[in-house]
Amino acid sequence: MHRTTPCVGICSTTYGDLICRGCKRFAHEIVQWNGYEDDQRDAIWRRLRELRDGSVAQLVSRVQVDALVERADELKVRHDRAMTVYAVAYDVLCRLVLRQLPLPNEGSSRELLSRIDKEYYRRSRAHYERNFRIAAE
Repeated sequence: MHRTTPCVGICSTTYGDLICRGCKRFAHEIVQWNGYEDDQRDAIWRRLRELRDGSVAQLVSRVQVDALVERADELKVRHDRAMTVYAVAYDVLCRLVLRQLPLPNEGSSRELLSRIDKEYYRRSRAHYERNFRIAAE
């Protein structure tokens, strides 16, 4: 089960962005969200998860992913078998940042999360431009 909307409360589309820097949805998806059928919403959720997981996989070593996943219960991060290890690692990383805790290898959790977020946004933007043939700036 996921939230009813991907919104994370940091919407940049109100400032003219075609892709939200918070949730990574496209502006038209945010505007039309309440009118979408379940299958349309599920497709958006699926795309967001795949882009986020790909960003984590690219920037976090598998050893570090495993170390993050091991901390899920300790940090009370909800997870289930339907979630990928990358999704769990991302949620743990978010929790580490909120609690201002270091990464398992003593690195900066905030810096790593920032790099993942930038890659996630880059991938969302490329997806938008590839599918809508409009530059996202």
